[in-house]
Amino acid sequence: MTRSLELTIAMRYLRARRGSRLLSFISLIAIGGVVVGVSALVVVMAVMNGLQRDLREKILIGSPDVRLLTFGTEMNMPDWRTTLEKVKRTDGVVAAAPWVHTKALARSGANTPDAVFVSGIEPQGRGVVEVTTVRQRAVQGDFRFASSDGLGRGAVIGDLLAARLGVVLGDSLTLITISPKDISASTGQIIPNTLEFQVTGIFQTGMYEYDDNYVFIALDAARELARLGDAVTGIEVKTTNRWVAADVGARLEQELGYPYRAVDWQEQNSSLFQALKLEKLGMGVILGLIILVAAFNIVSNLTMVVADKTREIGILKAMGMRSRSIARIFFLQGLTIGVAGTALGVLLGLAVSTLIGAKKLIPLDPQIYFIDHLPAINEFPDIVMTIAVSVLIAALATLYPSKQAARLYPLEAIRHE
Repeated sequence: MTRSLELTIAMRYLRARRGSRLLSFISLIAIGGVVVGVSALVVVMAVMNGLQRDLREKILIGSPDVRLLTFGTEMNMPDWRTTLEKVKRTDGVVAAAPWVHTKALARSGANTPDAVFVSGIEPQGRGVVEVTTVRQRAVQGDFRFASSDGLGRGAVIGDLLAARLGVVLGDSLTLITISPKDISASTGQIIPNTLEFQVTGIFQTGMYEYDDNYVFIALDAARELARLGDAVTGIEVKTTNRWVAADVGARLEQELGYPYRAVDWQEQNSSLFQALKLEKLGMGVILGLIILVAAFNIVSNLTMVVADKTREIGILKAMGMRSRSIARIFFLQGLTIGVAGTALGVLLGLAVSTLIGAKKLIPLDPQIYFIDHLPAINEFPDIVMTIAVSVLIAALATLYPSKQAARLYPLEAIRHE
């Protein structure tokens, strides 16, 4: 009965009455402050989550869970077939395939050569292991690398790179590489390695770095272009779960020993993901301060209510209500403001973030941000954390006004004007 009475009085103090409409307005302002802070925090957390997930998914289109490489100046893997069989037998490995990576200049016709990354993978076909999903991103042609001359000199390039080079399916593409082996020891003359390819496919990942810079060719052609002989750059590995990639990489290093080294997908892009995590933390702290500012509105609101209801508090205490109950009345009033503001803020934040993510309302420049729109994904732990922090701050904001009300003496409170 006492708890019900305390709640009834707390709700009454929140409502407007004649001669005291200002207090009700301040209550609405206090609730509004919490709504703004909570909704902003929910939206920003959703955007940061969306950026992390979208970038991660796009990066993993062409980047495997683990790359097995070697130390040394040559940076290649001669005895890769034996190593590949050992890798396939390692726990946690679902698939593995050889891979060649090199830099080159790409030229079409009389155009000026442009720098590109060349990646050599096995041609698409029956029995070919797909470690990444890049083969599924072909918008024209395919990844069979089947050129019209029958030599397997096909090239699949990103759609942005194709537009930049001015090529379409069937056009010729010249790839040029220069290595120490191309420098004559007697004359010092540089004789670059030049191979002719035919554009047999165009892919689109949605990530600017891939679409504007990458050329995929057959593994054998890539080894010839990079002058690796029978060697490869490394082995790409697909794990049972991308979140166990670091453990699988450590296991491979332990089993294979020196000179092998494993680089998981997070390590390959560590600077980017660390920057996103730090930015998310920073934005969370900054927006948490908005909720803290809203808490001061709760403090000022309750302080004014205490001043306005001093005589009523004195009467209640004279009638036998304990100081603890008086304090609880104002605690419930402040908590109601916090809970109402948090609930409305969460609902508003979820609505806005869902709209941003689903409708792609905010476009971005892919040359700067790697993606073409601002994504937003709400995650349950972030919502729970936001609710908990907001309600906790609101509860702490009630402590001072509640203690001030509880300390009033009945006789002095009744005489208060």
